[in-house]
Amino acid sequence: MPPEKVTLPTVPEVLLKKRKRRVQSAFKRNAVYHKKAALTRARHAEAFKRAERYAIFYRRKAKQEVHLNRLARAEGRVRVPAEPKLAFIIRTKGINCMPPKAKKILQLFRLRQINNGVFSRINKPALNMLHRIEPYVTWGYPNLKSVRDLIYKRGFCRIKGKRVPLINNEMIERRLGKFGIVCMEDLVHEIYTVGRFFTLANSFLSTFKLNNPAGGWRRKSNHYVNGGDYGNRENQINKLLRKIV
Repeated sequence: MPPEKVTLPTVPEVLLKKRKRRVQSAFKRNAVYHKKAALTRARHAEAFKRAERYAIFYRRKAKQEVHLNRLARAEGRVRVPAEPKLAFIIRTKGINCMPPKAKKILQLFRLRQINNGVFSRINKPALNMLHRIEPYVTWGYPNLKSVRDLIYKRGFCRIKGKRVPLINNEMIERRLGKFGIVCMEDLVHEIYTVGRFFTLANSFLSTFKLNNPAGGWRRKSNHYVNGGDYGNRENQINKLLRKIV
């Protein structure tokens, strides 16, 4: 009886193993991709829900302010609004003829260059420091639109000593996620309401580098109430921010 012919594989075993490894790695990459995509979708959905929640909160707060004002007017009384808790400070002058204490305070506020801006909590120490550096800065009380425009349009953060623009929510979640701040709207809300983690959120933000207003500054050596630029503008700071953001 003639011996049976042994048919050898037409494809070498090395190539078969290589194909198998390729298929397995492709499956792994596909699983990782789908996992990341699902996580990204979940993050986007959570950010959208939070933004919607904050929008409802701000709308109710504005309606409540209008209702209280109307109620006080109907009763013939004057309603005094709450004291502002947030300030935005902009440096307007250089270091010429500047006393050492004022220079040190500007460093503490991280205002190292002209047209730099920072958020600050309004309290007694901050007001005392602002009084000392008043001829070199202009400041006021930003509204929600100004805070949102500053963070969305001019928002930068410090990562490993480098100034990096805020381009996605992952950068915020990586640094502030353990404090419940995971997206841009969380950051805006924490800054605007001067929340519990305001100091951490404010230190996460780098100094804002702003432009000169259209037509330049008016008179840097005069106070704002005298037709100049420096000093407290109160709510009029928002008009200035529209020009320089």
